[in-house]
Amino acid sequence: MFELAWFSIKLFFQGKLLRDPLFFFKQVGSGIIISCLALITLTSIGFGLWLPMIISSFLGGIAMPFLLKDIKVGSIKNK
Repeated sequence: MFELAWFSIKLFFQGKLLRDPLFFFKQVGSGIIISCLALITLTSIGFGLWLPMIISSFLGGIAMPFLLKDIKVGSIKNK
């Protein structure tokens, strides 16, 4: 298990893990924005802080699989 994680980390820093890193970071950024907007909206409505944190984390967790479903992993060039 640790070997798999180490290999993935090594490929990531070599730039070979993701085929389109810009798309990946754009999708992750969209998920973060969804969570932040939910947190800010629910906090400004007048709830405390703990309930909006739980709800916004839940919404972000639900959104991420849909946002990251088209991520291509692996290098285009086979070396």
